[in-house]
Amino acid sequence: MPSFQRWIPAYVGLGANLDQPVEQLRKAVGLLGAIPDTRLIIVSPVYGSRPMGPQDQPDYCNAAVGLLTTLESLVLLDTLQGIENQMGRARDGERWGPRVIDLDLLVFGAVVMNSEKLVLPHPGIHERSFVLYPLADIAPALKVPGLASVESLRAALPGNDLQRLEESLI
Repeated sequence: MPSFQRWIPAYVGLGANLDQPVEQLRKAVGLLGAIPDTRLIIVSPVYGSRPMGPQDQPDYCNAAVGLLTTLESLVLLDTLQGIENQMGRARDGERWGPRVIDLDLLVFGAVVMNSEKLVLPHPGIHERSFVLYPLADIAPALKVPGLASVESLRAALPGNDLQRLEESLI
């Protein structure tokens, strides 16, 4: 009897504010598209935003992508962190500091998880316009487990702190 792999939709938030951030996002999208047992399905427009943390750093560029994967959530997380390392992300302990790339696993199918290594859906997703606006561009009807649709969550947040950029990541 043949075995069938189960493809799970996963959504990843991307952010960068160092070393030509749009170029870093483009590079990350290329690397995301090369993950084994994973297909890059859709890429959002790019948004500019003020930093969430310390304000004495450059503005961020943010985007979101939709993937289909047969990987387990923790394996996908490890892969995302491997891409960050490959791209030169320094984990110096500064929370919300400047970075060359940040890849956050936002939603992984209908999985709700709260482990030491991974929390799904991503905590704070419903409070961050720089996550919800790009995500709403590619998956407005997506139901964030335990919350609501991306579009309804986005509608609850003003986007006046964001600027949609004309840059394309593909």
